Amino acid sequence: MDCIFCKIIAGEIPCDKVYEDEKVLCFNDIAPKAPIHVLAVPKKHTANLLEVGDDKEMLNDINYAIKKVAEKMNIAENGFKTVINTGTDGGQSVNHLHFHILGGKKFGEDL
Repeated sequence: MDCIFCKIIAGEIPCDKVYEDEKVLCFNDIAPKAPIHVLAVPKKHTANLLEVGDDKEMLNDINYAIKKVAEKMNIAENGFKTVINTGTDGGQSVNHLHFHILGGKKFGEDL
């Protein structure tokens, strides 16, 4: 498999780790779109949100990791934006499910 996120999870490619547990790895994005831009990635390779299917545990694990990142990065109180891109029309550039956690500034309601 030639998945860059799987290689990061395996330690083959370094990352600036923010949070990690048995199921999820969170690291700073290399091309940030906000002062704080962290990616939350499940360690189990899953191409996109639609492939999660009925795996509610995976979504719960990611949600918990996002909460931990928000607390650690001091953006939990004032808020942050979470984005999931799915498929090429949705702007997904890496075919491994990942959640963008964006914070450190005030966002408008527009995308």
